[in-house]
Amino acid sequence: MAYDIKDKIAKLLALADSPNENEAKVALLRARELMAKHKLRPEECVPAESLKVVRETVGVTFTRMTNPWAASLAGLIAEHYCCRAFVERYNGCKINTIGIVGLEDDFEIAKRIFKYAYDCVINEAKAKVHRHSWDEPGTYRQACNAFGTGFVMGLKDAFREQEAEHQEWGLVMVVPKAVTDSMADMGKPKSFGRGFENPDAESLTAGYHTGRNFDPNSRLDAAAEPALIGG
Repeated sequence: MAYDIKDKIAKLLALADSPNENEAKVALLRARELMAKHKLRPEECVPAESLKVVRETVGVTFTRMTNPWAASLAGLIAEHYCCRAFVERYNGCKINTIGIVGLEDDFEIAKRIFKYAYDCVINEAKAKVHRHSWDEPGTYRQACNAFGTGFVMGLKDAFREQEAEHQEWGLVMVVPKAVTDSMADMGKPKSFGRGFENPDAESLTAGYHTGRNFDPNSRLDAAAEPALIGG
């Protein structure tokens, strides 16, 4: 493979981190197109010293009762952006902290998209899930959790449709071996958010449509700081 192709892809991947979102999107799509055409993986197109694996928490927490969908959201987005997600929890603590593992550039993209998606769920749930004075304790929280679960389901379907339309991305939209190897000390992944009882169908459906139409390149008019939905 001619060096100039790898060099061109490396430059496009560098542009994918541009603050100009349209420029970044076009550059990333073009880089993936070239990698698929020439059967190259991202790590083959950058100098070896640039293959730094980052493993960090990202400032988002959840419990088994509050926002448990956040773990599934992190896992879905991380993998779609060539990373892995993990959950960190200290013994005796109910609060789980979400982290992401990935090559440096991939990590920054996945982290940014995940935190934006998390904020989107929080804001949209607050806007669309209504609290009533006659509700049983925990009803509002359960409805918000249903919204978040629906969002993950909708986003997963959106990603599947995107991948079906761009089958040539299959070679390059994979988690690099260096990332997988770096997680060998973390043990088997744990599942969270199971045992979801009597989900609010209306909130689940509203969350699904919101996730199905989620655009990582857009911004909320008034994005809130990441927060837990309680009540």
